[in-house]
Amino acid sequence: MKELNFNRHRRLRGSANIRSMVRETSLHKEDFIYPIFVVEGENIKHEISSMPGVFHYSLDKLGEELDEVVDLGIPSVILFGVPNEKDAVGSQAYHDHGITQEAIRFAKERHPELVVIADTCLCQYTDHGHCGVIENGVILNDESLDLLARTAVSQAKAGADIIAPSNMMDGFVAAIRYGLDQAGFENTPIMSYGVKYSSAYYGPFREAAHSTPQFGDRKTYQMDPANRMEALREATSDIQEGADFMIVKPALSYLDIIREVRDNFDIPIVAYNVSGEYAMVKAAAANGWIDEEKIVLETLLSMKRAGADIVMTYHAKDAARWLEGIK
Repeated sequence: MKELNFNRHRRLRGSANIRSMVRETSLHKEDFIYPIFVVEGENIKHEISSMPGVFHYSLDKLGEELDEVVDLGIPSVILFGVPNEKDAVGSQAYHDHGITQEAIRFAKERHPELVVIADTCLCQYTDHGHCGVIENGVILNDESLDLLARTAVSQAKAGADIIAPSNMMDGFVAAIRYGLDQAGFENTPIMSYGVKYSSAYYGPFREAAHSTPQFGDRKTYQMDPANRMEALREATSDIQEGADFMIVKPALSYLDIIREVRDNFDIPIVAYNVSGEYAMVKAAAANGWIDEEKIVLETLLSMKRAGADIVMTYHAKDAARWLEGIK
């Protein structure tokens, strides 16, 4: 054979231990935030039809779920409250004894070391399903900010470790940071959903949170999926306003955006592996078309490889078991 000149990359793939030695990205259970949906009522543990394995929990059933999360070594949960009563201004979102506030108290009392994140939005609390105040069919930006800040303060008073506002109103981080600081919560971090696209991947979540808009859509405040540079503008604004973490949502179809944000900013980046991404994997696995464990771990690894420090995922419990070899 003629003398060839090429690189032998396979030398570093020759055994499992060599591959492990040169592996560039790792996935750990400590990387995960696990979302939990909490509802009013008693003795409720109801599976969400479009999200197999994910449930609505009443407070009296929440403890067993939190215990399992802690036993698996998952360090953090994010709580989504689903109230029985809704109104035009989402008043249950900032009620001191609202479902989210009560769930926060319960979680911190049962597991003080668990990092409890509060989703801070109005959509599941309003009777119109939008993330702000409505006037003549228009979502009002500035008028919504005060309600969001009141919500954040009430959640911090209940014991939330981190506030995670997801509404995408302009100035929402500034308003919430000011509100928290004025209320004495200057050390409570903000995990901003600052890069949040208007996405079809949210469908199952809207069933879970009972938050489908009753008219129109959210395209006037959530981002256009076609835009990349807009993500950097949004992230820049939120960081300048005081965001401590930056969430990119969705994750799987937006790995390029995760990388852009990672390359341009030095705060922790959170990838939200959203409900539609979860549901597609579950449906394919139920039909025997894929190996669920391998697909899930590869998918979550891709989010870390793209630049995420943390992954918010409904797969967290299963992934933690698989990573630890628990059957």
